[in-house]
Amino acid sequence: MNTKSAVFLVVATMIGVGVFTTSGYALKDLGDPRWVLLAWVLGGGQALLGALSYGALARAIGRSGGEYVYLREALHPAAGAVAGWVSFLAGFAAPIAASALTLSAYLGFAEDIRGKAVASAAVLGAGLLHGLKAKAGVALQDVAVGGKLVALFAFVGLGLFSLPSLAPAAAAAAPLDVGAFAVTLVWVSFSYSGWNAAAYVTAEVSGGGHKVERALVGGTVLVTVLYVALNAVFVYAAPVSTLAGQADIGAVAAGALAGPAGRLALTGIVVVALLTSVSSMVLAGPRVLVEMAKDRALPAALVPQGESPTVAVVMQVGVSLVLCWVSSLRELLSMVGFLLGLCAAATVAGLLWLQRQKRTTEKVWGGSLVPWTFVGSTLLISGFLVVKEPQALVVGVVLVLAGILSHVWHARRPTPS
Repeated sequence: MNTKSAVFLVVATMIGVGVFTTSGYALKDLGDPRWVLLAWVLGGGQALLGALSYGALARAIGRSGGEYVYLREALHPAAGAVAGWVSFLAGFAAPIAASALTLSAYLGFAEDIRGKAVASAAVLGAGLLHGLKAKAGVALQDVAVGGKLVALFAFVGLGLFSLPSLAPAAAAAAPLDVGAFAVTLVWVSFSYSGWNAAAYVTAEVSGGGHKVERALVGGTVLVTVLYVALNAVFVYAAPVSTLAGQADIGAVAAGALAGPAGRLALTGIVVVALLTSVSSMVLAGPRVLVEMAKDRALPAALVPQGESPTVAVVMQVGVSLVLCWVSSLRELLSMVGFLLGLCAAATVAGLLWLQRQKRTTEKVWGGSLVPWTFVGSTLLISGFLVVKEPQALVVGVVLVLAGILSHVWHARRPTPS
């Protein structure tokens, strides 16, 4: 995999469910487009802090597997096992299911048997793409992601050109509700999740950790610019009263800009974006399982014998399909935001521990303030989500216990002679 493909992997994983829905709810809570855009800017800044921190880890630990490998090497194998299960379920299986269900909704299906069947077909298609021929799957995804970016930037260009005649005159900013703003940051941070995607395929990227670092930072900056511009079009395309609370704010904004044809065109772009999001996660997620299998924390059958980790892809797809059928979209999104935030914060804390123990000389671009700020802000955001959705904490405890049990089982297995 070259650097361009790694950047596209980051972009495809990031651009998914959240960006096309979050601002409608945020406008309802905050009442002012300027506060909404500030949340998107801050969310991008936080994601960039994480990407910079993970870049140093990719240089220090040149293996695929993301948080599983980083925490295993930095802290303890038990921490790696917990991170592995969190990555597998909350980092990939649940977001795959969530993106597939959102895709089904944008195509006009409710969350009934037909809608879940459509979502399942998208997941199965991605599994076939990446489970049989890895190189062909990456090449096809690069083309799709490139087309998606061109279409989204074209929409932004159309929107920014049209906004001066559509947007109302600027008024005094509405008072900031700090609690509502914090909750908005929770959902915005979920929209930016995926900035760490290239870390899961480090060993497959030509140039290793240094190129992965460039992919993480470059992909995150590109998506941040796109997100801020895209949401500026969304929140100013029509009066706040028209947009507030709209789950499909992108489609509503496109309709205001270009009528039914514009709305239909954006729906098509969203469908492609969600398909590439599902595809990218089916590509990256099984690499966690493969690394766990190499460390004998999972069955050896998951280690690929050819170019594609077929068995691991089947396992990833199978669990994602189960979640499509037993969970709602809102349940999936709540679980993902909390667990991924804590896992990322723990991983960057592992980098700080490696540096303190002088077990790595790799530094973070921007200095030590970057990882410390990322850990603190992520913990703060995760705390607000627990207050808002306390059931996410229960799921988190279950996954931590599963990881610990997995480690204990692995530690007691006899070493092959």
